[in-house]
Amino acid sequence: MKLMFFDDFKLGVVKGDSVVDVSALVKDIPHTCPGDLINGLIANFGAYRGKLEAAGGSGMPLANVRIRPPVTRPQTIDCMAVNYMEDGTRDAPAPINAFQKVPNSIIGNGDTMVLPDVPATLFEGEAELALIIGKRCSNVKAADAMQYIFGYTNFIDGSARGLHPPSNVFYQMKCRDTFAPIGPYIVTADEIPDPHKLQIKLWVNGVLKQNFNTDDMAHNIPRCIEWISSIHTLEPGDIIATGTNHRGLFGLQDGDKVELEVERCGRLTINIRDDLKRTWDRKTRLERAELKLEGLSPQISGKYAKP
Repeated sequence: MKLMFFDDFKLGVVKGDSVVDVSALVKDIPHTCPGDLINGLIANFGAYRGKLEAAGGSGMPLANVRIRPPVTRPQTIDCMAVNYMEDGTRDAPAPINAFQKVPNSIIGNGDTMVLPDVPATLFEGEAELALIIGKRCSNVKAADAMQYIFGYTNFIDGSARGLHPPSNVFYQMKCRDTFAPIGPYIVTADEIPDPHKLQIKLWVNGVLKQNFNTDDMAHNIPRCIEWISSIHTLEPGDIIATGTNHRGLFGLQDGDKVELEVERCGRLTINIRDDLKRTWDRKTRLERAELKLEGLSPQISGKYAKP
């Protein structure tokens, strides 16, 4: 099943190229906002699944509705750091590590990531598979971890690189408003039998930049859940983003159109806005490495550009 919010946060079930409004079927779930509604549905999905699957009607074409973020108020957004083997270029997995984003970072399909007025070296958007937690859990064993997954979605990890001081880099790099695009919908776990065999592709302005498979993860999903849940309790609707292959990353800038497609999870499209109209060299990390260029793509023009 594919679940989404659309228009004024009506809950919908996606069927082909259409979405069926099922808001009336879940109106008894206590909620004061869309975040409460989807988290409550996830926590009690067994009681509603049959009704949602049986929902009839022709629905509305997806092309004619405004697609909203499928999850709006997770209690936590945990993002795995350096969690890919980078196509075999890493000799060994990096030590397991993560950072958090805040719910205000979330935007949805068709929305805009805004590059803030800060002296970042550059801004990147990392293509990732994210999982949605389905049941409250703590200290989960890896062998049991998959049963706690409700579903999956596309996730773009926005990053403002190179900010100072380096000692608090993750917080100010990752927690910016609009820096966690997700969607366009949640695909329930039963539709993805093996999340470790999914192709991930990201295009910028129609040019393919990232293209890798989840089979290259350094720490697999059960291990990630095991580790994170040993640190804090996970709740229904919480998000875990599983990391990216960094080799296709490069500097985003004003006017870019970014499209992410995780296999079986649909396509998430966002826009980039930079009111300062800064520009960066457009080579990817891989292209720079092949040219034996050091560091990240330099800023070419605009505020904070180095002479």
